[in-house]
Amino acid sequence: CYMKQLLEGLHFVHKMSILHRDIKASNLLISDQGVLKLADFGLARPLTALNRTSLSNRVVTLWYRAPELLLGATEYGPAVDMWSVGCIMGELVLKKPLFPGNVEAEQLELICRYCGTPNEEVWPGVSRLPLFSSLRAAPVRERSLRTTYRSFPKHALDLVDQLLTLDPAKRLTASQALDSEWFWTPPLPADPRSLPQYNSAHEW
Repeated sequence: CYMKQLLEGLHFVHKMSILHRDIKASNLLISDQGVLKLADFGLARPLTALNRTSLSNRVVTLWYRAPELLLGATEYGPAVDMWSVGCIMGELVLKKPLFPGNVEAEQLELICRYCGTPNEEVWPGVSRLPLFSSLRAAPVRERSLRTTYRSFPKHALDLVDQLLTLDPAKRLTASQALDSEWFWTPPLPADPRSLPQYNSAHEW
């Protein structure tokens, strides 16, 4: 239910040509009626032809930062938000963050460990990114996400796997993710009003 609401919200935001650029667990607010709301648009930017090639890559909290940003991309789109969604979904299933790096180099190493080392075969054009050279000294790793998290329900694993695709051009959009088998296989997403209610809590 929460994932469905998150994707519906992002679908609307992206349809309005807005990038959130800081999707993370603490920026998702849940009302006492079970309604999830996207919060903190401080890093959000309109996606226009003029700024598409000059965006900062120093965005998105580290644990949820897409590999293209870690490799120095300044031209990107809604796929950076969708990577963050994949991290959040994995975190909800696993009950802990998927890639809890402390610095950018460690974050990239964790991503490579589970998603494989980026190369031209799986991600055409990756070698042209400014920081791609930082991978040359690192060990080459095969993608192991599906075997590492094989305890996930099958359709949930399929969705996480497709959201955490290295190549942003092949990563699912919010609309495509909403059409995932996971949302159409019992148990179906709950009605928000049927979810447990909690006392008000605030993170400072």
